Amino acid sequence: MLSSLIAFLLAIAILITVHEWGHFITARFLGVKVERFSIGFGPAIWRYQGKTDHTEYVLAALPLGGYVKMLGETPGEKIVPEERHRAFNRQSVYKRFAIVFAGPFVNLVFAVLAFTLMNMIGIKGMVAKLGEVEPASLAWQSGLRKNDVIVAVNETHTHTWSEVYAEILPFFIAREDVTLVLQKGNHVRLALSTVDHAIEAEKMHAILGMRPWLPEIRPQVGKVLEGSPAAQAGLQSGDEIIAIDGNPVRDWLALVKYVMQRPNTAMQITIKRQQQILLLSVVSAASKRQGKTIGILGIGHLQKVKIPDNLLYLNQLSLLPALLKGVQKTWDMSVLTLEVFGKMIVGKASLKNISGPITIAEIAGETFNQGLVYFLRFLAIVSLSLGIINLLPIPMLDGGHLLFYLLEIIRGKPLPANVQEFALKIGIGILALLMSIALFNDFNRLML
Repeated sequence: MLSSLIAFLLAIAILITVHEWGHFITARFLGVKVERFSIGFGPAIWRYQGKTDHTEYVLAALPLGGYVKMLGETPGEKIVPEERHRAFNRQSVYKRFAIVFAGPFVNLVFAVLAFTLMNMIGIKGMVAKLGEVEPASLAWQSGLRKNDVIVAVNETHTHTWSEVYAEILPFFIAREDVTLVLQKGNHVRLALSTVDHAIEAEKMHAILGMRPWLPEIRPQVGKVLEGSPAAQAGLQSGDEIIAIDGNPVRDWLALVKYVMQRPNTAMQITIKRQQQILLLSVVSAASKRQGKTIGILGIGHLQKVKIPDNLLYLNQLSLLPALLKGVQKTWDMSVLTLEVFGKMIVGKASLKNISGPITIAEIAGETFNQGLVYFLRFLAIVSLSLGIINLLPIPMLDGGHLLFYLLEIIRGKPLPANVQEFALKIGIGILALLMSIALFNDFNRLML
């Protein structure tokens, strides 16, 4: 929890700073006076006043946002005559448009740069070799079997599982069939158009039903967590699990799968300890992982697992290819984000795709612990989402202000004040609804 909180605050601080810096630097460039640059809301815990333009830089107590306060933004604000030319509300509509647009635009630029740096550092992943394929799943019905190796999705060459899933995801959202090319030359068609329920991106793996290949691990107990169900049942390091509830255990992953599907469940475990065969009773505990409740015993395997070198691939690019791929990735994910949002509006995608701060904090902690490359990818995706959402034509967001400015350009004058006030009230309602859904999804994942 502490790791997730630190990673979340770090990510939020970076992304808010990037967004507000876009507004700030553009306003300064266009001659508008910036009175305050604040990261966070509420009471200031740190402040500094610039010496040249007297801009106040603030770090506030509530880090869930930020703002740039420009001269002339507040209705009825008194402005001394010699400063009027620097007031935001005295600028042309084109300058105001540029200042507002700069925030989300810089978020998109940051996503490109983060993806670029990630590609230059290099991402090591597993070659897309299949392990177990779930019977009756889409993968099984298409003819995919264990040990098949996926080398392309449609016309796009892929090297690792992450690339395969990234290429499949847009087709999964659009419910369009996709063709997988296997190393042995076969072409396999995944019938994604047959998915008949509201789309949830996080369920794609389960619906596809294909798992990465992993080496077999002997079902021999290594570490036993103190106070865990396994410790209470008497399991010890070195015990070999040969059956659970009378079902023979082939390998460690089969054992894990069986237990995960049975939280808070009494089980009978048959073990071999030295030359003795013992029967132990254990009640699994429940743990929440990525919004699901799973069963756990609190044990680790004894065997050290090593992925063969021929199944690992390091995708590392030089600057120009990395930049081009970063631009392409940002574009593809922007389009995908808009498609998902559109499908949620018409009921073709589940509202469970909306995540709130709790889920984001969990993912921030996971990626932060995994390393710089994964944290960069997380920052890129969240920055991209922040940019896209802020460009939506919803009053209260940057996109709502941009819509007002476009209408002002068309009409030749601003919208009436009462129309803008009414639109802002609608915007507040929409944002409150979206935040309520996000928080509901967060708490629902915690409670499941």
